[in-house]
Amino acid sequence: MPGAGAAKSNAAKVARHRARLRRQGLRPVQLWVPDTRSPRFAAESRRQALAAAASKAARRDMDFVEAISEWPG
Repeated sequence: MPGAGAAKSNAAKVARHRARLRRQGLRPVQLWVPDTRSPRFAAESRRQALAAAASKAARRDMDFVEAISEWPG
């Protein structure tokens, strides 16, 4: 099991890595995205899919999605 020395060593490695990235002109960005493993996400996705399928424009919308989803060649 790693001790306090290992934590300091890892922290130093991370600090050096971040400094190197900053010197390259990069900056850290934190993104928060929906948790696709959540039951709430699944339920909301299903609700929206059913609503889209039941809409008057469903066929036209799906035709559009299919048209832009095809790769050339």
